[in-house]
Amino acid sequence: MQRHLLSNGKERHGPGPGRLSEIRQDTSTGRTPPGIRPDSIKRRTMEPEQRQTGRKPVAGIQNASPGLAKILKTIDQISIVSGKIVAWMILPMSFSLVYEVVARYFFNAPTIWASDISQILYGMFFMLGSAYTLQRQQHIRTDFLYGKWSLRTRGVVDVVCYVGLYFPALIFFLWVGIEFAHRSILFNEKIVTSPWMPIIWPLKLAIPVSTLLLLIQGVSELLKSLHAARTGVSLYEEQAGSET
Repeated sequence: MQRHLLSNGKERHGPGPGRLSEIRQDTSTGRTPPGIRPDSIKRRTMEPEQRQTGRKPVAGIQNASPGLAKILKTIDQISIVSGKIVAWMILPMSFSLVYEVVARYFFNAPTIWASDISQILYGMFFMLGSAYTLQRQQHIRTDFLYGKWSLRTRGVVDVVCYVGLYFPALIFFLWVGIEFAHRSILFNEKIVTSPWMPIIWPLKLAIPVSTLLLLIQGVSELLKSLHAARTGVSLYEEQAGSET
């Protein structure tokens, strides 16, 4: 035990800085060194915010600077609003399927449009909702290694993937999708394999629109990853606030 002189002239008793590594090694085995209070060790190993509040740091955009937080909230809000709008497409899609089942099996009067409507709406539904899914971190990820990495390492890997793979692929996809949709609108393309022959360009127009939404949300995700790589602090609500 050492005695330390504080700035106010009073003495404080406790372990010296050099013993912190020894203390951590002892406590990792479940044993507390003689003369050391367990609660004092806990306070020393906490993050600054955790020492003050007694709680782990809360993850989220509030950990970012005001300017960065404003940018992230604006971009995320675009994806959230688009996701809520697209969610309403589930109603006509469900209605068309229910109507077809009732008409076919109860009245022996199948429709020629229900199947086409449900397929077109479903295609638009999952494409236009992809940016919202990205904002909510719900896309499939193989994380048998990713989940074991520190927040800094995850941030570095995410930055490399976004810059090297995500943005180049989506920019190319946007360019091709615009040309694809433009030709479909120009010729008023229809589904010729269907007796109803509905127009198909709304579905093809959803390709560049959804790609653009993904690119916009990708900017937010890249900034969050850069912040995690630089500071080790997560800006996602569902992740730990900072690495220890």
